[in-house]
Amino acid sequence: MPIDKDRTDGSVNQAKGSLKETAGKLTGDSKLQSEGKTDKLGGKIQNTVGGIKDTLKGK
Repeated sequence: MPIDKDRTDGSVNQAKGSLKETAGKLTGDSKLQSEGKTDKLGGKIQNTVGGIKDTLKGK
């Protein structure tokens, strides 16, 4: 059985957020750094929702 799509998408969004945050730190771009943190949080939430769905499906 495949893992819930929210889990995989959430992990991808967390990774993208980390990259944005790091790029923001390196370039001194606080807006980009903030966007990265927001993306990471959104990805973490999405991943958690997917985990809950998987648990409810019995995976």
